[in-house]
Amino acid sequence: MVSSPQGDYISLTDMLRAKDGEFFISDWLRNRNTVEFLGIWESIYNPAFNYGEFATIRSQAGLNSYKISVKEWVEKTGAIGLKATAGRYGGTYAHPDIAFEFGMWISPEFKIYLVKEFRRLKEDENNRLQLGWNLQRTLSKINYRIHTDAIKDTLIPPTITKAQASQVYASEADLLNMALFGQTAKQWQDAHPDTDGNQRDHATLEQLVVLTNLESLNAVFIRQGLLAPERLHKLNDIAITQMRSLLTDHNIKKLAS
Repeated sequence: MVSSPQGDYISLTDMLRAKDGEFFISDWLRNRNTVEFLGIWESIYNPAFNYGEFATIRSQAGLNSYKISVKEWVEKTGAIGLKATAGRYGGTYAHPDIAFEFGMWISPEFKIYLVKEFRRLKEDENNRLQLGWNLQRTLSKINYRIHTDAIKDTLIPPTITKAQASQVYASEADLLNMALFGQTAKQWQDAHPDTDGNQRDHATLEQLVVLTNLESLNAVFIRQGLLAPERLHKLNDIAITQMRSLLTDHNIKKLAS
């Protein structure tokens, strides 16, 4: 493996040495599917890729008379995904994306293991995201206790019935729903009659993060004596600001890692 500004490159030459059978990089490079793959990869990662030369090569790929070396491919197209080096540690090197494609060409077994590993990684990623969602949902529920305690201590007179108290709790819960989701629990349920659970059960991880924050802030606003309309406007502004912050590409990747 060698390093370059584009990252670590893998030796295709070493991969061939480790594989039984007669395989040649030139045969792989003349394959039309290989040329198509390399062209797409270069179009994504290489702004200086020569599409004119690539079109000429692609039109000839697969023909019995067609043959091209890695050196010629790089010189004609300005490709950065493959490189041929001379000297003691010389050989053909490829970006890992391309080396994986080469590995699948020389070994069906490698392809199976690569697909299997990809599936495992996706399952691990989904499990981590689900764990994060469950944790945030639990935090939201715990935080809701702080919210309801503030309601009980501040908004509910000591002599009202449990049914009346429940109405106040539901009203405050819907205040948070309106601030974050833009609709009450009943409005969401009416719009999703065949869906189990409530809108919080179907919230994204980012929404649950913001909901946890809103519950704490609403508890503070309630104790400060702010009326519901004023609290709703404040919480809605906060929800918009926090969701915009969380929904940037950078922060989503950090949240999921």
